[in-house]
Amino acid sequence: MPEAVAKHSLMDGKLHVFRRERSSYWQCGTFLAGRYRRASTKTDSLAEAKDVARDWYLTLAGKLRQGEIKDEKTFKEAAAVFEREYEILTEGQRSRRYVQSQKERLHNHLIPHFGSMPLSDITSAAIQEYRVKRQQSVKVQKSRAVPAPEGAAAKKPRRPPKPPSAPARNTIHQEMVALRQVLKNAVRHGWLDHLPDLTAPYRASGKISHRGWFSPDEYRQLYTATRKRALKLKGTQWEWSSEQLHDYVLFMANTGLRPDEVARLEYRDVAIVADGDDRILEIHVRGKRGTGICLSTKGAVRPFERLAKRNTPEGQKKPPPSARLFPMTHRTLFNTILDEEKLKEDREGTARTAYSLRHTYICFRLMEGADIYQVAKNCRTSVDMIEKYYAAHIRTSINAAAINVRREPSSKKRT
Repeated sequence: MPEAVAKHSLMDGKLHVFRRERSSYWQCGTFLAGRYRRASTKTDSLAEAKDVARDWYLTLAGKLRQGEIKDEKTFKEAAAVFEREYEILTEGQRSRRYVQSQKERLHNHLIPHFGSMPLSDITSAAIQEYRVKRQQSVKVQKSRAVPAPEGAAAKKPRRPPKPPSAPARNTIHQEMVALRQVLKNAVRHGWLDHLPDLTAPYRASGKISHRGWFSPDEYRQLYTATRKRALKLKGTQWEWSSEQLHDYVLFMANTGLRPDEVARLEYRDVAIVADGDDRILEIHVRGKRGTGICLSTKGAVRPFERLAKRNTPEGQKKPPPSARLFPMTHRTLFNTILDEEKLKEDREGTARTAYSLRHTYICFRLMEGADIYQVAKNCRTSVDMIEKYYAAHIRTSINAAAINVRREPSSKKRT
């Protein structure tokens, strides 16, 4: 019960009439159906407040008997249980940042909207209303220019603040994921009978798009630019970083590793092995999909040897086994070169990143006629993912002779 300067008990202690310090009106409250409920009597007379409180209590009791008031948990209570269990059960399975982001979505958006609602009231219509509210919650702020006082020196006008934009589709999707997880946890505990429909209404079929990659000519343009920069900056303080970036591009495009896998790579994870008459790298990968083996092309051997020679401390023959191949990221310099060479975006407007070098490796292998299953196994992904997102090999995998079939005209005349 809230703290009050004056309070009275009615209905054998089941109903309370109280008044707070900063309010002249009397309020009434009762604990009913698993939660404390209160309301204002809208009067400063104690006698009238008691009459109003009795009517209010009897009305609630009647609704409880008729089933209009349900004794069930609210979304806020279910979210609190979910937070406690989710953090414990996902220890070691989910990153701390992801767990924290789920909590932020709950406290910033979902609990303020669904917090006081019983779980059974969170229907598909209520979820659709939430989607609409999230899209309409952004108010465009228009800046007004304030005239300078007379006699004051003219100042450069300030740049108007950027108006907030509507949340992106992926943002709403992540909030729906958090909402679904809370509701699924409520189903497990028996607080909810079934999950409501959380799919986005009026959704059109997704456009077929493919991830950004570098064509053979663009890839040649990229590593030529990184090599020229490394030669130009030789003898300067930027020599090491420019040479590292050049070998980074060649290493990524000849191994197909993910950027996070390359960042974790140590010298003890890489070995040079023989492949017929050529030499390739045998890499023990640790990253997104756990551990695995990757076999590179022969084009990755020379960059690896240069990395080992460049990063070997003085007085030693080779770098420490636990030292990383790329101890720092080269994102800024890589984006600078992409901008200079006008390679930052492909023809579809898709931005290219370091991840595009992995896509380039996969597309090159498929264009050379490699088996798609072996490529998927070497890249620690699935055939479905490759067929869905990597389309550069489709032109070479389609058999034109099987498509352009013509029916031979019959020599017999029809009667």
